[in-house]
Amino acid sequence: MRPPAERAPRGRPRKLLRRGIPLLPTLFTTGNVLLGFYAVITGLNGEFQRAALLVFIAGVLDGLDGRIARMTGTETDFGKEFDSLADVITFGFAPALLTYLWGVKDLARDAWLVPLFYVVCVALRLARFNVQVKPLDSRFFVGLPAPAGAGAICSLLFFAPDPSWREWMAALMAASLLLASVLMISTFRYRSFKKFDLTRRWSYRAAAFLAVIVLVIFRNPQATFLVIALLYTASGPLTFLWSRLRHLRRPPPAELPPPAVEALLPPPASSAAPRHPPDDSEA
Repeated sequence: MRPPAERAPRGRPRKLLRRGIPLLPTLFTTGNVLLGFYAVITGLNGEFQRAALLVFIAGVLDGLDGRIARMTGTETDFGKEFDSLADVITFGFAPALLTYLWGVKDLARDAWLVPLFYVVCVALRLARFNVQVKPLDSRFFVGLPAPAGAGAICSLLFFAPDPSWREWMAALMAASLLLASVLMISTFRYRSFKKFDLTRRWSYRAAAFLAVIVLVIFRNPQATFLVIALLYTASGPLTFLWSRLRHLRRPPPAELPPPAVEALLPPPASSAAPRHPPDDSEA
């Protein structure tokens, strides 16, 4: 029998077991990295439409891993950091390299600086998100989310996988990279849809509306994804401009009348002499 001084603490085995990682959200994040890397391999083979579709699927997995972590109560600092590193690869490096291989490299000798700027802005946006200590409204993102920025870029690749389709497409792609980069590090607010309840009962009209969206996607997925990406990307600046216009149109608050001068002066003293109780000597 070991002496008491050499015995291990009772709570130590449990503490070691708790140092593990949540398995289910980590699997989704790992799938995110796998799809981003495979999208780059597909782009190297010249299959840009397929590569863009892989980035779209990775965006769905990125939204699911956080939701699953919140539903199962397995949110950890490790998962947060791992998710950010995965987003830099899938939604930063992969779209930048795909656009460079697609045709941005043919614009100029130093055209690689544009995709590089996009990758740097993705990293800055995710770093700012990780160090935010001030409680923010969970209904909104500050700046364009990295998956949405990658979706906007890849929607152009999905719409026009051949760069020779139009002569100005390469310039449009470079401008889109710059615009998405600026929006990601901006302070415009974007809807996060984290409060969207899938278990809530919806009207039958909502089911019909979803059916129409599904039919449109099947009819022309290239144009549908492009329109959805453009609308969400433009929603931040448009919402900001709308709020500013409403603030300018709002009438100024009514000013209160200045107080009268008499109200500021002390009350006048009475002219009558104060009465004193009668003196016993005068009685």
